[in-house]
Amino acid sequence: MVEVTLWAGLRPLAEDQEHVMVEAATIRELLRKLQLRYPALEQSFRNDVAVAINGTIYRDDWSQKIPEDAEVYLIRRLPGG
Repeated sequence: MVEVTLWAGLRPLAEDQEHVMVEAATIRELLRKLQLRYPALEQSFRNDVAVAINGTIYRDDWSQKIPEDAEVYLIRRLPGG
């Protein structure tokens, strides 16, 4: 189980939660479970979200494994390179 911190723009779509606990082994599973719990997140997950795990930002590698007790943040995806 990991604690996920949501950036301020996602909180209204997740019942104003700043932190949520999710049982997930990969980023893909994490996003899927969050979307099932909070359906309003779907659009943001398609275009606007990056995932930071222990300080490393993942923009497209949703197969990335999430270590136990990882520090996980859903952050706004920044355009550009």
